[in-house]
Amino acid sequence: MNDFYQNYIEHVSYVYQGKALHQLYYDPNIDNKNLAQKWLMQAQVSPQAWQFCWALLSPDKVPEIQYFGASALHTKISRYWSDIPTDQYESLKSQLFSQIACFSSGSKMVLTRLCVALASLALNTMPEAWPGAVAEMVRVFQEEGGGVDGRARCLALLELLTVLPEEFQTSRLPQYRKGQVRGALGREWGSVCPLLQQLLRRTDSPGAVKARVLRCLSSWVLLDVPLSESESLVHDCFSALPDPELFDTAVEAIVNAISQPDSQRYVNTLLKLVPQVLALQDQLREAVQNGDMETCHGICRIAVTLGENHSRTLLEQVDHWQSFLALVNMIMFCTGIPGHYPVNETTSSLTLTFWYTLQDEIMSFESDKQTVYLQVYRPVYFQLVDVLLHKAQFPSDQEYASWSSDEKEQFRIYRVDISDTLMYVYEMLGAELLSNLYDKLGRLLTNAEQPTSWQHTEALLYGFQSIAETIDVNYSDVIPGLIGLIPRININNVQLADTVMFTIGALAEWLADHPVMLSSVLPLVLQALGNPDLSVSSVSTLKKICRECKYDLPPYATNIVAVSQEVLIKQIHKTSQCMWLMQALGFLLSALPVEEILRNLHSLITPYIQQLEKLADETPNPSNKLAIIHILGLLSNLFTTLDISKQDDESVEGSAPPVKATPPSPGPNPVVVVLQQVFALIQTVLSKWLNDSQVVEAVCAIFEKSVKTLLHEFAPMVSQLSEMLGQMYSTIPQASALDLTRQMVHIFASETDHFPPIKALFELVTSVTLSIFQQGPRDHPDIVDSFMQLQAQALKRKPDLFLSESLDAKAVFHCGVLSLKFPEAPTVKSTCLFFTELLPHCSDVPPLARIVQDDGKLLVQAVLEGIGGGASRSLMDQFAEVLFCLNKHCFSLLAVWLKEALQPPGFPSSRVTAEQKVTFSQQILRERVNKRRVKDIVKEFTLLCRGLHGTEYAAEY
Repeated sequence: MNDFYQNYIEHVSYVYQGKALHQLYYDPNIDNKNLAQKWLMQAQVSPQAWQFCWALLSPDKVPEIQYFGASALHTKISRYWSDIPTDQYESLKSQLFSQIACFSSGSKMVLTRLCVALASLALNTMPEAWPGAVAEMVRVFQEEGGGVDGRARCLALLELLTVLPEEFQTSRLPQYRKGQVRGALGREWGSVCPLLQQLLRRTDSPGAVKARVLRCLSSWVLLDVPLSESESLVHDCFSALPDPELFDTAVEAIVNAISQPDSQRYVNTLLKLVPQVLALQDQLREAVQNGDMETCHGICRIAVTLGENHSRTLLEQVDHWQSFLALVNMIMFCTGIPGHYPVNETTSSLTLTFWYTLQDEIMSFESDKQTVYLQVYRPVYFQLVDVLLHKAQFPSDQEYASWSSDEKEQFRIYRVDISDTLMYVYEMLGAELLSNLYDKLGRLLTNAEQPTSWQHTEALLYGFQSIAETIDVNYSDVIPGLIGLIPRININNVQLADTVMFTIGALAEWLADHPVMLSSVLPLVLQALGNPDLSVSSVSTLKKICRECKYDLPPYATNIVAVSQEVLIKQIHKTSQCMWLMQALGFLLSALPVEEILRNLHSLITPYIQQLEKLADETPNPSNKLAIIHILGLLSNLFTTLDISKQDDESVEGSAPPVKATPPSPGPNPVVVVLQQVFALIQTVLSKWLNDSQVVEAVCAIFEKSVKTLLHEFAPMVSQLSEMLGQMYSTIPQASALDLTRQMVHIFASETDHFPPIKALFELVTSVTLSIFQQGPRDHPDIVDSFMQLQAQALKRKPDLFLSESLDAKAVFHCGVLSLKFPEAPTVKSTCLFFTELLPHCSDVPPLARIVQDDGKLLVQAVLEGIGGGASRSLMDQFAEVLFCLNKHCFSLLAVWLKEALQPPGFPSSRVTAEQKVTFSQQILRERVNKRRVKDIVKEFTLLCRGLHGTEYAAEY
């Protein structure tokens, strides 16, 4: 007997004695638990499981051991059905019936597991080997005998009937079998329905039995039992709703029955259900008065499910329009249910999707019908807006202060959902909705006699904000009035102030078209900048205004810069808001004349430059590191948006350039001027912090964002930045330096004047990275990733770089082959991109052609190794693209390489045969045009290599 088999027997023996189970449940040592679990899983699938699982069900075993025995049985039946000889089906069925009878008065968890095992057996044998399976189950458990009382037998039968459809839903039956079994189960409903009706209607049926009946019904209707055939049982479910013990299960059964896709065919049954749902309104109101959230929730679910799933069907029954309108109003009551979400109620959120659905159905009718429905339902939707804005109101300050942070976050999300609903409703109500909101807000703010709560004002503004954020309101005639009302708001609360800010931000595009109104709102925004509680809203609003209205802001620029400088110096805002503020200032300065830009930049940046000089002289420590990164981040974000070239671009969109747009100065770009001034200081900082990747990253970010924004205007900096980058990377290689080099290659490699420094930098970083590969690159996947992206960019923008004798292109190719075997998916993706850029140049870059001819087989082997299981399945499209490129540009060579690479037995996987490998090779070589087909071929082959072909995993792939 070999060692493996001996160990296996020992493991099974271990399980049999219950020690592994004891370890799993009670041993505090996690390693012992994991080992026990591993043994138990092996034991479950072993051939010996058929013997020991029955022994583990012995009455003298503890429930945990019995449960494992029942689970082992289910595993064997559900996953290894083919192992069971057909002549043993009957004895296995009888044993399971017997065990279920024994456990009907025993452990509930073991009983359920045994029922699941018998259900799995039934699914594997019906309809051929076990016709009328359900009818037999009912008959067996209705027979007297076995010393088991009738109630226990009844509950066991109901458990079995409940898990049968559930097991079908999760079973691994092949698709063709699923269809057969679903049909067989549908025919068995005739045996189940009378039993459930009888048990539910008997006055002497215990509550536990009725609850199990309702659970069973819930399970069966998910098999698409026709609503007409479950109609009487659904009516019985409504009768069960007043019973608190049965309420939840009755709700679940009703909801499952009426939400089945097929149920819309049974119009008459649905029409009968509407009055039954409406009859629940008294119970609903009573629950609201008593603060019974569970009952409110359940009744609302029923009403919403009927309305949401069948709104079109019920809308079309024009003779019954009043009853459907009554249902809509019932759902409206649920939307506006008293109390604050989520503290006093959790029901209203269930209704929001109903309003989307109803609107979609109404708007999908042809115009004549639509007009009729809109006459009825537009007033309903105006009422809905009032209800939603009432629900969006904040509670009193005292109450809100008592809420937990989780409750506040749920309320915030709830308000976002309301905002989305209002935006959607606008599609139906149009401009009249804005007028409606404006009139309400105007009355609220101008009525001196009646005091108003800030919550009411805030909610109306929130309605405006919700719509203006996503809908073009430029044509609206109420926005000028709204802008005029905003300064009249008594802002005495943070939440109200936040909403005022966000509303102004949402109107930034409108302000760009109506710049005369800027003077009304800009002072509010600048004032809010000084309040740390309004940090996010005030800074994001200023950023939007500076982005959208920058050509109208020069008169305000001095004030905006001064206020921004003040809050930055006082450190009022967190880091991310400081970065946004710098982006806002970048937009603002972009529209000024160059002289003013430079003057403002000097004023804005000088304090930070002085601070940076001081920090550069200090000994590196964690505290000054954060300060350095912060200052570098501020500069990066400022340079990200400071783009004077956009002045020309934006004027092209209109018929004439804006009068206030100043043409770019013929001198150097202001950003370049500043960078040149601080360049020596940045070098000093780098010299002390070169070992710190975060500081290096922050330095590179300044130049990378500047390059991306300025593009060719960055040209004066190319030479000195290339030199600095080379020195940085030579001393301590870091990925951020490679990423910046890639940007430089992308923009300047094709320009004759800048090619020499770019070429020198590219060759230097390539040489340094090749030495990293010689030392062992596995510790630097980020560098390898960035290096491969750089090489791909060079091939794309300037393949002439690979003609240089100073560049070891062969070594770069070999590094690429090695990188394909990295476990990090992003690195492999970048490497595949490198090869898909390299291979097309076999025809025009002779050194690359020679390398591919000499070493292309290594590339093919590495790709096949990844496809065979060496790489993540998510990378197969990338490997397919490499094969496609090889086939397109090196066809005759690929045919040879594939044949030689696939020759060794067991490569790329022991699971594929020689014939399958030949087929794969032929399929790949046949496809030189259809890349999508190559991807499908590779996916198919990788599933074969991994032993997953034809499994559920393959279906998900």
